[in-house]
Amino acid sequence: MSTDVNHAAKAFKSYFGITPLLAARAPGRVNIIGEHTDYNDGFVLPMAIEHDTVIVGRPRTDKLLRMRAENLDLNAEARLDARVRNADQPWTDYLVGVADELFKLDKPVAGADLLVMGDVPVGCGLSSSAALEMAALVFFEQAGAFKLEDAEAARLGQRVENNFLGLSTGIMDQFISRCGRENHALFLDCRSYDFERVPVAFDDALFVIANTACPRGLTASKYNERVRECGQAVDVLKSMLGKGGAKLRDYELADLLDVQEYLEDVPFRRARHVITENARTLEAREAMRAGDAESLGALMNASDESLRIDYEVTSRELDVLAGIARELPGCFGARMTGAGFGGCTVNLVRRDRTASFCDELLRRYASETGITGEVYISAPAAGAGSVALQSAS
Repeated sequence: MSTDVNHAAKAFKSYFGITPLLAARAPGRVNIIGEHTDYNDGFVLPMAIEHDTVIVGRPRTDKLLRMRAENLDLNAEARLDARVRNADQPWTDYLVGVADELFKLDKPVAGADLLVMGDVPVGCGLSSSAALEMAALVFFEQAGAFKLEDAEAARLGQRVENNFLGLSTGIMDQFISRCGRENHALFLDCRSYDFERVPVAFDDALFVIANTACPRGLTASKYNERVRECGQAVDVLKSMLGKGGAKLRDYELADLLDVQEYLEDVPFRRARHVITENARTLEAREAMRAGDAESLGALMNASDESLRIDYEVTSRELDVLAGIARELPGCFGARMTGAGFGGCTVNLVRRDRTASFCDELLRRYASETGITGEVYISAPAAGAGSVALQSAS
């Protein structure tokens, strides 16, 4: 883990005046391939990263949540018997939303004093929100002496975003944050929740995450717009083909081409991305199993083009960053990752070229955009769990 839990414990004691009893952590993630497929019941292939969110705290005997976000230097309170969103401090909504969903499951949830600390970059597509949700869930599980099954834990996090926050998000982020394993990616069927941990064992390649340093501009309205456009395509596919498929997962490219004349251009292209991205993700799993970096890199490049042209969720900065990466020696493939409109790219890079790749990528990106980017090299990390506290003195 990357966040020092004992540093968090000392900060908790400094602010609350008492020693924390419990600690939980959950990682961010990068999606290797399979973008905007999760809410279409498709396939994804993410990995947890070595950047995480830690929550330390003590249970209370009442329904009061006293919360501190150490990185933000913000404090807030919420009543668990009046669970509502906080427009002034939206970071608390993830904690209160997790509690709200646990109440609906009749789980024993009491108040707590807690402190949040972490190093998952915010607003750049590495799922800082899912890390916060899953860390909060592990904290409440410890405090209430219960434990959800992993798939149900991920579904709970998705409901927080769908029901409490009003976002039509899929389940990938919460699933990998909860279920990640060191040195493995996670192939997930977002319909059945069947998953396979796929070893990441390229002899000569590493994943490099590059941050545009431009926070994501994908608002709730833009995200929900993509969901609606996919739904429009499904409606035409169902009516014209007489099939019962409820999601784009249920159709092949040949089906889409058969009804193209009945579809407007935008929903057609949205559907083409999702259908071809599902196929690419299945191929990527096989490439990863085989340790075939060249094949995986080619699939990543094709994914990025589809996201740019058909799904239209890239940005100038993402396009510049991915374009530079593909021109550099040692790069097998590069693509935007996450919801889009800013954030990060993920790059598969020859191991012996990694240092020069990172240096040249950042130099050229700054030259072309005037923006100072960042890079993170991370092995696949473990998923959410409790953490032992050593000292808070």
